[in-house]
Amino acid sequence: MPLVGKDWTQSGVARLFSAIEENGYQLLFLSARAIVQAYLTRSFLLNLKQDGKALPSGPIVISPDGLFPSLYREVIRRAPHEFKIACLEDIKALFPSDYNPFYAGFGNRDTDELSYRKIGIPKGKIFIINPKGEVAISHRIDVKSYTSLHTLVNDMFPPTSLVEQEDYNSWNFWKMPLPDIEC
Repeated sequence: MPLVGKDWTQSGVARLFSAIEENGYQLLFLSARAIVQAYLTRSFLLNLKQDGKALPSGPIVISPDGLFPSLYREVIRRAPHEFKIACLEDIKALFPSDYNPFYAGFGNRDTDELSYRKIGIPKGKIFIINPKGEVAISHRIDVKSYTSLHTLVNDMFPPTSLVEQEDYNSWNFWKMPLPDIEC
């Protein structure tokens, strides 16, 4: 869409993602777009600048499928999560089985949430932004934008240098949904 003058960037995304990276997290960019769109997608991500901040560098993973199979999967079948789940599971398999390398997930569709939940990211660490620029966590719009989310970055993405145990920090205590208990 940037080719036809439509800007889909969300205000504050570069600043937020930069702050997350500064806290010690590595970002991975994942798209179900076709391989023929790799150059445009990469150029867009590498050249995105907002208020003097650029998106942090990180691997950009794109579907190896051609244009028509990717469009069919994403637009007709509405199933981009099929590629994303398979891709994320392959990456996760590179790590020990008792370790999840994925801490949080950002997306713009409900299928992104499905993908992230499937690989073990907790509900409270999945952020879906809607077309109005509102960020929803577990389908609740508590945080209105990437800009306002930035004020919580140290609580939600504590610096990896801290020794505080992640399971018991103040963000998780108050924001994570309670686990399901079988009776």
